[in-house]
Amino acid sequence: MLHGGIRTALLSVLVAKVSAMVAVDSTKAVRVAVTQAEPEWLDLPATFKKTCRLIEEAAKNGAQLISFPECWISGYPSWIWARSVDVDMTAIYNKNSLKADSPEMQQICTAAKENSIAVCLGFAENYKQSLYIAQALIGADGTILMQRRKLKATHMERTIFGEASASSLQNVPLLKYHTYMQTEDVHIAAWPPVAPHTGGSDLWSMSGDGARNLSRTYAIESQSFVIHTTAVISQKSIDLMRTQTGVAMNTPGGGTSAVFGPDGRQLTADLPEDEEGIIYANLDMTSILHAKGFIDVCGHYSRHDLLWLGVDLRDKKPLRAEE
Repeated sequence: MLHGGIRTALLSVLVAKVSAMVAVDSTKAVRVAVTQAEPEWLDLPATFKKTCRLIEEAAKNGAQLISFPECWISGYPSWIWARSVDVDMTAIYNKNSLKADSPEMQQICTAAKENSIAVCLGFAENYKQSLYIAQALIGADGTILMQRRKLKATHMERTIFGEASASSLQNVPLLKYHTYMQTEDVHIAAWPPVAPHTGGSDLWSMSGDGARNLSRTYAIESQSFVIHTTAVISQKSIDLMRTQTGVAMNTPGGGTSAVFGPDGRQLTADLPEDEEGIIYANLDMTSILHAKGFIDVCGHYSRHDLLWLGVDLRDKKPLRAEE
């Protein structure tokens, strides 16, 4: 899914059929927990512990799925929008990024299993000292159902992060239509802190309202529930990463978490943008049928005889043996 602006939601993850993640009757409501929280910036052990606490809290409140923001572990590298090169900060960030096969990831899987809750985790992945914007979908049984990397890092993100290969195309592609074709029921849009628009010359599409508009539009087009998950940044963290003069994440706040229904309506009340918390919603899956009865872009509202999408799913690895 391609969302414009620096606060892109390309990390929005396909949750293909909630019933595949949690043991539920698809005709009944599914309870979801949407985090609006601040990571422990540049601190892997502390953010990992906070992750497990939030998983447990959401489960105690009856949630069957919890979502986390983009680069939740260990925080989005916000300094890149203030200065493109900071070798010391980048080294610290590398050391505090999460490895997919690490003990910390295994313990998060254990927390999901012990609390019988599915987890959508955003993290900066450290793979052989290279970094990728990544996401993992963990089932309520603790099994990692999907791992993916952002296909195209956005603008200044490319000073830190690499790009994904074709294996990530199976989960969330560059084009929204490919995602729609997988008939998702729930779509998780993970974002860093997204501040209100200043009213000035800065792009509205890069604001909290712009980000929400993209998620709401996606809900309407896909006839799916969209869990819009954002992080929060505090003045302490702004001071830590020295982003006061940057074009983004330069003021406290940025939380705009919400849940949108298949027809685009907002289903949840807002938290203050600088307040941490978990937003809960009960998703009535029947409303998907109501929306699809009006418009189904992959079904009765499409023309496959005139328009179609071609996809190359071959994974181009950096080392390949050619015969």
